[in-house]
Amino acid sequence: MDQVFVIGDIHGEYEMFQQVLKYFQPEKQQLVLIGDLNDRGPKSKDCWLLGMELVEKYQAVYLRGNHEQYFLEFMEKPEDWFPSYLYNGGKETIESLLHKGATDEYSPTEIAMMIRSRYRSLVSFLSERPFYYEWGDYLFVHAGIDLTKNWKETSEFDFLWIREPFHEGKNRTGKTIVFGHTITPMLYDDMQTTSLWESDGKIGIDGGAVFGGSLHGVVFDTKGIVQDYELPNEHGPWQPDF
Repeated sequence: MDQVFVIGDIHGEYEMFQQVLKYFQPEKQQLVLIGDLNDRGPKSKDCWLLGMELVEKYQAVYLRGNHEQYFLEFMEKPEDWFPSYLYNGGKETIESLLHKGATDEYSPTEIAMMIRSRYRSLVSFLSERPFYYEWGDYLFVHAGIDLTKNWKETSEFDFLWIREPFHEGKNRTGKTIVFGHTITPMLYDDMQTTSLWESDGKIGIDGGAVFGGSLHGVVFDTKGIVQDYELPNEHGPWQPDF
């Protein structure tokens, strides 16, 4: 493939996901999903099923995000993880998999059992998602890497969760690191700029779509960014509500 087409954090914004895919050219582009297809937004189930379909049909690379991880932790230990998962956007995911009001109706254990019985293949698919993808001089990862060691020794936790130490650390990897997880309005420190963020061989592509920001579909070739498709969320004003 001559190019990579990478899509930022989707968080249940299914219509935006479909819209950005119109720009994807499968005959010449490797598709990469940066993770966090679920939670917060209304249509996590649809986003996940589309993610699975893209992996199957186009050998897309679907990276694990901290929200996929949150869901898997909840499925493993529902009683322990339920309050924090709900607080971090899991209520919307559970309701999209089951039905509205399910989180009030059933115990965490019952919810996990119902999801597992109805979506066995989806749960096992999510548990197989990789933590990073290398393409030439590029490294695609959900949150970032540990810049204090050989990047391949980054802990699973840091691949999914790291913020400031990665954003502010010195990139000596020789790679351009493309990541999501931290919304670009936070990286710009102005809570409003949704453009791509670039610094020291690091490119942040999470425009905060679910918060009324934008979804990025970015095309790379071996030389750099070829095109950035930035789709604004038309459902409402910017609300950095987390």
